[in-house]
Amino acid sequence: MNKNLWLLILSQIFAFTAAPVTVFLSGIIGNKFTPIKSLATLPMALSIVGIAIFAIFAAKIMSIIGRRLGFILASIGSSVASLIAAFSIIIESFIFFNLGCFLLGAAVAFSHQYRFAAVETVNKEMAPKAISIILLAGVGSAFIGPNLANISKELISNHLYAGSYIVLAILTFCSTFFLLFYKDNHKSNAIYKKTTRTYFELLSNPRFLQALIASAFAYAVMSFLMTATPISMHVMEKINLTKTGVVIQTHIAAMFLPSLITGNLIKKYGHSKIMYTGVVLFSVTIITSLFDQNFINYLIALIFLGFGWNFLFISGTSLLVLSYREEEKFKAQGFNDFIVYSVQAVASLSAGVFLNLTSWKTMNLICIIFLIIIVISTLRADIIQKKPQ
Repeated sequence: MNKNLWLLILSQIFAFTAAPVTVFLSGIIGNKFTPIKSLATLPMALSIVGIAIFAIFAAKIMSIIGRRLGFILASIGSSVASLIAAFSIIIESFIFFNLGCFLLGAAVAFSHQYRFAAVETVNKEMAPKAISIILLAGVGSAFIGPNLANISKELISNHLYAGSYIVLAILTFCSTFFLLFYKDNHKSNAIYKKTTRTYFELLSNPRFLQALIASAFAYAVMSFLMTATPISMHVMEKINLTKTGVVIQTHIAAMFLPSLITGNLIKKYGHSKIMYTGVVLFSVTIITSLFDQNFINYLIALIFLGFGWNFLFISGTSLLVLSYREEEKFKAQGFNDFIVYSVQAVASLSAGVFLNLTSWKTMNLICIIFLIIIVISTLRADIIQKKPQ
């Protein structure tokens, strides 16, 4: 826990508030603004599209200007995007609200680099713990963001939720203060310009592919179900907004709280066993969906959805760090995030459509396909490498 890691943690708490607020409010606001109910999750989906599109760009920019300036740029961008979202609510424009969410996603693409910045502050064998610690900051984001968004939703009279995004603009800008004290060891772009392996060569490494698939499909399952949850609960099942908010907040907390032990578990049992455990935890979510859609079942399902994501994403990210060379880190990191968040974007974009065409139970059953792919890729890597990683 060096100074740089502490500063990254504190900055991450405020920078990442954009994500839970988008999850909490975008579907509800989208449902209010568009008569086409299958498009209600479009703002959420576009925020993830923004993450996917800007993933490689974020890594490239940071390879040139460094982590510190890159994160500050993202902080300012998040604030501007939040103000655009607030303005869109005031003028009741679905198009502008989508634009605001897309730009918030672009800024979050930079924020996702915090986990790689954390790894760079410690030795490689401590990577799982560093990633766990930085993701644990998401718990603070999960409670600060939605709570303040809910408290400030009537800040602008006659424009419900406009105040939420004005407060979000302030929150995301606060991360800049901590970054002013962050010491960036970035010197030049020379390392990035060295000859590195092609994307195909990176994918030919079974461990790299295992790490990529674990992270990508963990996000696909989580986003597919999480994006649909507010609509399924609040709009379809008529469960009140307060209980819906509790489920989303608890889910996000469940995504990050296991980080207290995930790093230690990976160090003790290896990446592959933790990935298998993540698949089992996801399975609990799917089984729970087969029962009645009430507050308790949504709560249990979303808690285990968070647990499963945590085990798979942290093990996938920490395994990724071990599968590339130092000179190709920005290339590998950017490519990984591009694939991960592109897959997530497709899952999120399709969530609203699937929810309207099928049902909450069917959506959960579809996720079994992704779990099978994760298991197969992990088994393949273990067989090729002779022993579990």
